[in-house]
Parts: sequence; structure tokens; C-alpha cells
Amino acid sequence: MRQLRRRGVEVACFDCDPSQPGFRSVYGSAYHCPDPDEHLVEWTDFMIGLARRMGDRPVLIPASDKFVTAMANRAAALAEHFRFASSTATAQALLATKKRQYEAAARHGLDAPRTAWVSSLEEVAAFAAGARFPCLLKPNHFREWERFPPGHPLRFQKTALADSPVELESQYRLAAEETPQLMVQEVIQGPDTAKLVYLACYAQSGERIGACVLRELRATPPHFGSASVVEPVEDREVNRRCDVFLRAIGYTGICEIELKRDCRDSVPRLIEANPRYSVTADAAPYAGTDLGWLHYLDLIGRKVVPVIPPPRDVRHIVLQRDFACFRSYLREGLTTWRDIIRSYRPPVGFFDFDLRDYRVTARHSIDLLKELIGPSIRRVFPRRNRRPHQGQ
Repeated sequence: MRQLRRRGVEVACFDCDPSQPGFRSVYGSAYHCPDPDEHLVEWTDFMIGLARRMGDRPVLIPASDKFVTAMANRAAALAEHFRFASSTATAQALLATKKRQYEAAARHGLDAPRTAWVSSLEEVAAFAAGARFPCLLKPNHFREWERFPPGHPLRFQKTALADSPVELESQYRLAAEETPQLMVQEVIQGPDTAKLVYLACYAQSGERIGACVLRELRATPPHFGSASVVEPVEDREVNRRCDVFLRAIGYTGICEIELKRDCRDSVPRLIEANPRYSVTADAAPYAGTDLGWLHYLDLIGRKVVPVIPPPRDVRHIVLQRDFACFRSYLREGLTTWRDIIRSYRPPVGFFDFDLRDYRVTARHSIDLLKELIGPSIRRVFPRRNRRPHQGQ
């Protein structure tokens, strides 16, 4: 919203969760929609009504996996009312789940760690017998683990880490309560700085009109989380491999591919693909490639000159994520205060700090302050265990 509004485009957002920051943003209107996972028909009716309200077939750009899936399932009904990527019902749908992502990667030569799909303890044990630990257990889509009840150790987690076959089977038992069909995978070895993010936009014609590669400096949580600090780098191999892969599946629109260069053989291997505008994609304009703007111009029929700039000396920071993880990096000896301070030196861009968007920034600032001083307060004033209620 922010990047397009700065270009003079009228923008609006929608979500089924009104706590999302877009509902407080000054950059455009926000609409509370039905949850497409639970009420797909009602969501489709809502979207058609929204298009009529905005007029002139507005451009539709997904920024959440939930809506990638919904758009893929209802592409035919939406096409009359919106402009969106022509491959939404095919290539985006192909990348909407981890199982299909890894199957597509295997077909088109994009390396991935040793992976299997399991649905029983026997299959978990068979994978573990020949695996190099540590290994990860993942749902086909992370939303599946959101359904766990409060207090469940895997609720809202993207992965579960196991250092041994026994631990892997234990994690599977926990997850199988809700999702018996899961992905099990060897960990790609190497530091977080070996993680790379390929961001690109492909025109309706299939031509690549914008791309950049970013290197991750820190993530939340460390090792297996989402990037909190990234910077542009030049990596021709990653650039080429990801470009070949997306062209092979006929991709159009914006895509993010996360990889990690394995320290054992230097091969970049797939972590996951996000067929949408992501949080990390907000770094692209600072790197010189405004993916949202390029995608918008292409969808309204404007001629776009491809933009693939050389790396810039800039860092992109998601403050809420970084404030949540920097202590862990210091505690594990993965970084120093000097490295942290250096990563904040200008030029720098922030995802969640914008003085013009004062309501969003104020809310985030309060959360950041709690994250920063909360541990110190808890050390000085530790919580006392309350006496159990003595009712019948």
C-alpha cells in the first residue's frame, strides 16, 4: 500500500483479521472480509462487491497465502471484476503448498534438501533411518498448525526441529493430533547469513521485468524463522536458477523464493516459495526494484522496461522481528553489538516504522518498547506463582 500510494495510485486493502496493521494505515481504505478458508463463496461475493465499489477493474495483488489460495480457487469468477496475474490458477496454485512446491522444484532442477511426505510413525521411522540429523517437520501449509488449541507447543509454529530419530517421532506424535500428513526434511547446514531471497516480477507475457537477490543477516526465530534484516547481494547462480524455475512453470506476477547455500557443498537449496507480495518483498524498492509498481503497470497494460539493478549498500529491517531475536543472536555468539549497530547504519529502510503512517508506527513502537524493556522488568520484578483456586 505504502509503495503504490507514493506513486500516486489509489489503494485499499482487505483482510479477515481486523487487527492487521493495514486497518490503521493512512495509505488507503481497509475492508473486513470473510475468511476465504472457511467461507469461500461469501468471500467471493465480498470481492465482487468491492470491485464494483472501486470501479474500473482494480488491480488485485495478494499479500497473504490465504488469499493466494482463494484467488486460485476463484480465479474464473474474479477475472471479470479484477486484473491479476494470468498464472494465478496455475503457477501460483502450484506453489501454494509445500508439497507441490517441492515436486515442481524436483521436476525443474531447483535443488532441495532430502524431503519426504509422511502420514504414519512407520514412515517417519523409515525416513529417520537414512537421514542426517537435525531434521525438520513441517505442515503442508503453516496455517494448518494455527488450528491447534491454545498452549499446544506447535501452535503458530512453521516447523518443528528434531535432533534425533526419537525426537522426530515425538514431534510427529504431537503434530499428528491435527495434521497426520506432514513433510519431513533434512536441515540445510549453514549460518543464517547463507540464506538468500530471490524477489522477482514476471509480466503477463512471461518476461522478467524486475528482480533482485537479498542476503539474510538475522531471522526470527534464529535459524528457521522469517528474515528480520536483509541486504542486496549479487548471486548470479541463484538469480539464474530461480529465473529458470519460474519461467519453466509459466509464472507471472510477483514471487519470493527463499534458499540457503549448504555449507557442505555450496549448493543453494530451496526452503520455500511465496507466490505473492511478502514482508521481505518490501525490501525490493530499497534495492532499486519496485516490484509492486512494475506489476501494477504491467497489469494495466503499460509498457515496462525491465529493472534488474546492481546491489546497493542498503539494509531493510523489520523492527518487530529484529527486536525479538537480537538477544538470541548475542546469547548464542552469532553476532556482536558492533554487528547489530552496523546493520542499522544508513542507508536503511524499515518495514514497520514510518512517521507519516503515524497510527501504525505508534502501535508498533509500543510493542517494540515492551519487547525491549520487558525482559529487564521481569528480571527486577519476577512474577510470583499465584496460589491455586481452592474451589470444589
